Amino acid sequence: MIKVSVLYPNSQQAEFNLDYYCNSHIPMVQEKLGNACKKVTVESGLCGAEPEASAPYIAMGHLYFDSLTKYQQAFAPHAEDLLNDIPNYTNVQPEIQISKVQL
Repeated sequence: MIKVSVLYPNSQQAEFNLDYYCNSHIPMVQEKLGNACKKVTVESGLCGAEPEASAPYIAMGHLYFDSLTKYQQAFAPHAEDLLNDIPNYTNVQPEIQISKVQL
């Protein structure tokens, strides 16, 4: 299994509409990626290592797939639509990491 993490860095200029992300963008992602996407989680940053420190990421979305190939096949046909929706909920350029799930 692999996990695609979409990380939204936090800054003083960062704007992020978590309601839109959870209730519009993520359902669109799930609909377009279909059964290839096995699980989705969304997290919002609370703080850094110290409670008074800002969270390094304002939000994170995690998508789980059986394999990298399954992800690529599901994402490629819808990449433009999914990426074009980003300005509807944030002014932040997301960082992407694809990981192999070990546990």
